[in-house]
Amino acid sequence: MDWLQGFWEKLFSREPAQIEAAWRMLDKVQQKDVRAHLCSMVTELDWDPEQVRSAEAALDVIDRMKPESGKEEQR
Repeated sequence: MDWLQGFWEKLFSREPAQIEAAWRMLDKVQQKDVRAHLCSMVTELDWDPEQVRSAEAALDVIDRMKPESGKEEQR
């Protein structure tokens, strides 16, 4: 498994510890881009319902995380 596949598997796992670990792997710019993608997933109609639930779970965990060195972006 490559890094990118492992990252997305953790982020979409719906397991808070895995989501947090994946999120902390990213720098601030990457976090902003990934967060924007997750937000698109929960608002656009073209995504599979299971993908939407995974994106919602990831956003929920991300939004509840304490900022680490100013890395996290707010909604």
